[in-house]
Amino acid sequence: MRQISLPFDWSGGQGDGDFLASEANALAVRHLDSWRDWPVMITVLTGPPLSGRSTLGRHFAQMSGGELIDDAEGTDEHHLFHAWNRAQTDRVPLLLIGQSAPTLWTIALPDLRSRLAAVPHVAIAEPDEVLAHALVERQLSRAGAPFVAELPDWLLRRIERTYGAIAAVTRLLNEAALSSGRKISVAMAKEALQNAGILPILPPEPNN
Repeated sequence: MRQISLPFDWSGGQGDGDFLASEANALAVRHLDSWRDWPVMITVLTGPPLSGRSTLGRHFAQMSGGELIDDAEGTDEHHLFHAWNRAQTDRVPLLLIGQSAPTLWTIALPDLRSRLAAVPHVAIAEPDEVLAHALVERQLSRAGAPFVAELPDWLLRRIERTYGAIAAVTRLLNEAALSSGRKISVAMAKEALQNAGILPILPPEPNN
């Protein structure tokens, strides 16, 4: 697991957010790092919401001097087409970011549709175990609420291992801790998640 404020050869502060590298995004990181070797000067980067795709894209544009179009699926097709031609003519990389694979985008222009079907495409996957654990720890720590060491493992056995679920649960727990002034224990986390309907409320276990 690596935590990189600015991936690859970049340097700088953490104002744009750290990017945590793991097997879930290693292919995308390697591909963007080797942009000078791209046979076509365009790549599509996709990933789930909150996966860091926009952060990675901004870092890439800063490092390569290329153009970035975030939310490319919702961008005017003529704008995409002209950006594509400009990237190829000027040999300046163009990174298009979306949530779904480019073959699933609704494209009316035949020439753009055929180009998108053939363009290199790299995807960020939902977090693996290592990345999920690191995300839970980072998001809890950033809010400043203390938590017990066993909390991340306990949470990850009970919630969806997605970027969205991790963000929602850690935000809920941080809000509960800040409002109560308490350290986040497993018991407190269980109570907060049950009250929010995220965990089922189970009857107490019978005494042995």
